[in-house]
Amino acid sequence: MSPTPEKIRVELGERAYDVLVGSGLFERAGEFVAPLLTRKRIFVLTDCTVAEAHGGRLERGLAAAGIAAPLMVLPPGEGTKNWAQLGQVLDDLLDRRPERGDLLLALGGGVIGDLAGVAASLLLRGVDFVQAPTTLLAQVDSSVGGKTGVNTRHGKNLVGAFHQPRLVLADLDALATLPRRELLAGYAETVKYGLIEDPDFFAWCEANGAALIAGDLAARQHAVAYAVRAKARTVAADERESGARGLLNLGHTFGHALEAAVGYSDTLLHGEAVAIGMVLAFELSARLGLCPQGDAARVRRHLAAVGLPVDPPSRLGNSGAQLVALMGQDKKVHDGRITFVLARGIGRAFLARDVDTGVVRDVLDRALAA
Repeated sequence: MSPTPEKIRVELGERAYDVLVGSGLFERAGEFVAPLLTRKRIFVLTDCTVAEAHGGRLERGLAAAGIAAPLMVLPPGEGTKNWAQLGQVLDDLLDRRPERGDLLLALGGGVIGDLAGVAASLLLRGVDFVQAPTTLLAQVDSSVGGKTGVNTRHGKNLVGAFHQPRLVLADLDALATLPRRELLAGYAETVKYGLIEDPDFFAWCEANGAALIAGDLAARQHAVAYAVRAKARTVAADERESGARGLLNLGHTFGHALEAAVGYSDTLLHGEAVAIGMVLAFELSARLGLCPQGDAARVRRHLAAVGLPVDPPSRLGNSGAQLVALMGQDKKVHDGRITFVLARGIGRAFLARDVDTGVVRDVLDRALAA
């Protein structure tokens, strides 16, 4: 029997749910999921890479509780999160004659979690779903909070819904199969919580980040549980991102523009774009006289030390002005003004909508020329 997982509650009244963090959760999935079902059947959405690595564990865990769990297997990668694939998933689900009391389970990273969440919000005008995140990025961020979305030609995640899961199973064993690059991408979203509100956690990351990435299970447990607790508090206070939840977008305004510039390709993973975006956010803050230059340098130094990119890809071919134009398509634009998450120092992030875009362009041009 695996150790008792850590249970973190996302307090949303009647829609509250638990996030379980620990090892061996997929093998016990039936135990956790059965109380949510009206019949012994669940639909599992995953991709071919994750199905090979973890599909068997999950299926056995569900079968132990007598739960049938046919896998719906999609291609991997950000390119899967689109209109066409969403329509195909919904058609395939309808072919299986779902009932409103049925449950959809997302087994995978952020792409599968987002796509499954949108599908669940639309299927039969809304069915429940469970997140079973298999990447560090999804465990510390995208699986918690109910933000779902698909990409369109206009930008990333511009179509979607706030649709909270009924349960999140963050099985730390899934991280053992991740390539180092994927782990690092998730680590960027982990460090983010320290940069937003907790300088002590950022200091912990500086001391323990390398061990976490190398496979230290205790470090992974501590970091994932910390991040989930931080996000759970924020979501409970601001579910629909009208205030404090916007701080979780530290690095994302820059990062999404960079992702758009490379066509959402694997040239730049989401977490890598966020890492670069956080460095740029701190450098912009320092340039505006809001943040000590030493803090901006410290952020850059730590992210580079663990192996994350801290500058835009070489030969990106975009100017600062072009990237600012891409930022203008972001869903967080208010009254035509781009929303930035800036900082007065490590652990002191805040929202800003009156930033001089000329300064932003200059910071970007300098980064692109590096």
